[in-house]
Amino acid sequence: MADALELPAYARSLGIVTTGEVEGGMPVLSVDFGPMVEGRPQHFHGGATAGLLEAAGYAALGAALRAAGRDPQLKPINITVQYLAAGKSRASFAVGRITRLGRRNANVTVEAWQDDRSRPIATAVMNILMV
Repeated sequence: MADALELPAYARSLGIVTTGEVEGGMPVLSVDFGPMVEGRPQHFHGGATAGLLEAAGYAALGAALRAAGRDPQLKPINITVQYLAAGKSRASFAVGRITRLGRRNANVTVEAWQDDRSRPIATAVMNILMV
């Protein structure tokens, strides 16, 4: 599944990649710590964390739509990010989960974590229009 996933230029510029792992049918994305994602010294920038969450949300929705034989254009309605803990100087991971997949819009929740999957550093809720 990860081979069929092409990440947008913004995600690629941050170094976000697919891990090849799948959780609940959804691709897991990751980004290594480095100068492109560093905010304050030795910590992830909040925008880079939000970028990882957004990319994982779109990757999850894309996977679900491909599985259903659909290929609509996706347009964000609303994205809300909750920062739960500072991202430290190590790799971060994220995966999305479809909470509602309708005909014209979808709701996706996303979690990002570092060392411990049960301790997310950030979450997001995305509402996406499909045209």
